[in-house]
Amino acid sequence: MVDDELLRTGDTEAPAGSTTSAGTDSPAGTEASEGTASPAGTENPADTDAAATDEAQPKTPVLGDVLLAIEELWPESLAEQWDAVGPVVGRPSADVRKIMFAVDPTADVITEAIEWGADLLLTHHPLLLKPVNSVATSSFKGDAVHRLIENGCALVTVHTNGDSAVGGVSDVLADALGLQDVRPLSPADNGLPEEGIGRVGELAEARTLGEFAEQVFSILPAVAGGVKVAGDRNGIIRSVAVCGGAGDSLFDQVRASRADVYVTADLRHHPASEAREGTVDGRPYLIDVSHFGSEWLWLTPASAALDNVLTDQGYTVDVKVSVTNTDPWDFVLTPG
Repeated sequence: MVDDELLRTGDTEAPAGSTTSAGTDSPAGTEASEGTASPAGTENPADTDAAATDEAQPKTPVLGDVLLAIEELWPESLAEQWDAVGPVVGRPSADVRKIMFAVDPTADVITEAIEWGADLLLTHHPLLLKPVNSVATSSFKGDAVHRLIENGCALVTVHTNGDSAVGGVSDVLADALGLQDVRPLSPADNGLPEEGIGRVGELAEARTLGEFAEQVFSILPAVAGGVKVAGDRNGIIRSVAVCGGAGDSLFDQVRASRADVYVTADLRHHPASEAREGTVDGRPYLIDVSHFGSEWLWLTPASAALDNVLTDQGYTVDVKVSVTNTDPWDFVLTPG
């Protein structure tokens, strides 16, 4: 079961995920009367009923089963070469009854997962992207590893493979904005034609940049930084490029796509300034959003997708999206 309610602020409480009821025991098979033999070639009805009951009972997957489902949805082959995806801690043979999805494996998220009793925490961002020489508890990362292991909670990362895959981070962002005829901004080297980093598509109807920016703001969780816009507020747009997370490395692809506006996160001063200087008729306009917010949208459909794959395989799990806002900023000051 997946929580449907979307997070709007960092302190908003989402309903607790409901727990699947334990399977009922099969009725004990009835013993055949003494001296009575079943006709040759016929099955004992008690055995048939017991087998049917066993088959109907919900099954609990182990971590290895869940990893196979994750690979089906978000193949590791789609991850960028520099990335670190896949299992971080956890035994493949351990039972997984509760799975929590989150953007970041922060201390607060880990606390939330442990208090909920999660057996698996699946995060978009890696805990150990850069090599470490120690996991001593004196560091945040070491303490995180110890807390997860001590509480029997595995950790798995789905990062750029989750960006690139069909139904990934940028697909969800494009869908939330109502884009049509969506295609990859930077096609994957080892994937399907529709897979890759970023997306570009068309709005059903042209609108002004100001109107579109308000739509972008409305679909994202509330964060201190809000939404920043570069361009003519009254400029008309139709073609939109998006990239969940940091996307200022894709300006060449954005220009090649002839998008009217580019929605992404973490736009640094120099790349953004150079992009504005190199525009044609002021385009592409730029919309800079929260890194956390742009990727948080993916959690609910991603959790539903994993739940569906496991359910199709006969497994029953309780899946929940974290309600912890991991945007790093607390407040912002603006003129006027």
